[in-house]
Amino acid sequence: MSFETISVIGLGYIGLPTAAMFASRKINVIGVDVNQHAVDTINRGEIHIVEPDLDMIVSAAVSEGYLKAVLSPEPADAFLIAVPTPFLPSKEGEVPKPDLCYIEAACKAIAPVLKKGDLVILESTSPVGATEQMAKWLADIRTDLVFPQDAENKSDVNIAHCPERVLPGHVVRELVENDRVIGGMTAKCSERSVELYKTFVKGSCVITNARTAEMAKLTENSCRDVQIAFANELSIICDQLDIDVWELISLANRHPRINILQPGPGVGGHCIAVDPWFIVSKTPELAKLIHTARNVNDNKPDWVIDKVKIAIADYLQEYPSKSAKDVTIACYGLAFKPDIDDLRESPALSICKKIAITHPGRVIAVEPNIKSLSSDVENVVLFEFEKAETDADIHVLLVDHKEFKVSSKPRGIVIDTKGIW
Repeated sequence: MSFETISVIGLGYIGLPTAAMFASRKINVIGVDVNQHAVDTINRGEIHIVEPDLDMIVSAAVSEGYLKAVLSPEPADAFLIAVPTPFLPSKEGEVPKPDLCYIEAACKAIAPVLKKGDLVILESTSPVGATEQMAKWLADIRTDLVFPQDAENKSDVNIAHCPERVLPGHVVRELVENDRVIGGMTAKCSERSVELYKTFVKGSCVITNARTAEMAKLTENSCRDVQIAFANELSIICDQLDIDVWELISLANRHPRINILQPGPGVGGHCIAVDPWFIVSKTPELAKLIHTARNVNDNKPDWVIDKVKIAIADYLQEYPSKSAKDVTIACYGLAFKPDIDDLRESPALSICKKIAITHPGRVIAVEPNIKSLSSDVENVVLFEFEKAETDADIHVLLVDHKEFKVSSKPRGIVIDTKGIW
């Protein structure tokens, strides 16, 4: 194998598992992150995120000397960039545009240690054209090296896009089993990328070009977003018509060619809630259905909050001697999906924070996968389930964590956005 040392830039929910999988194959891996806490935690053989089985792999890789974490890049044979791709600030009603500042920062960080023969892969979910932009940034800094856009298969450095396609909570298994889309800027770039991933990937490595690889990941998540939007819109319609949406979907799904997803309080995470905007921002006049679905899902949290306001009014009507200050609201689940600690773009967290801003009484949260709340979550206190169950007057189920599925429905007013109670 032509890769003796691999560097992974960004040790978050994708970067750390990817680094660990390479290291588990007895390859030297250098993980790079700007977060000192993450670096120190990993170098102790521990992990700073919640992901089943990852802790054991990282512990073994560190103790055996195949994985280390650092703050600045060091020379390697392959560099995998797995950093965030957030949005630029936008006004209400404007289409959010992607912010590639973290990718640019990663390019500036690795450029000084690049050498002839290296491979650079962008794993971050990115808008179409981001891989070419990355190659340009690197070429502008390292004018002594030749890049694919200038020399095609004779370039000194190979560049490709290979988007991650894993499900949080199942990352370790899916990194190995899932097919990978390999989008090299040239045929040689793709060939070398396949060689690298075949170190641990048992699924097929399907070769295409960089732009198609970028669009493939965006398409997968946009399709999912549209399907969820249908379920969420259906739940709002059914609420208006006094129909049990959960029963309705169950009945409809008995048709052999129908598979409607389950509704919820919105869509979160740094994929489905984000990727469709990359398509919309690139082709705003054409992506009409994708844009509409995004709006449906983005507006669902406000609908949930309206249901909470109605619940408060109902409670005060039942107990006229009390005021809104006397009403305790419990939010069950803050992560963007069940059984993980990832709060990125979480509609549940957004709902809880908005309730805490507007409600004059106590707001408590039950989130079994985190130990503390960040400083931007004000006026919310973490509770254990048993205490929230007895202390709260209004119970808002936002995430169907396994702990909640085995619990009985709390006493009081219940708003169940996941249909488990």
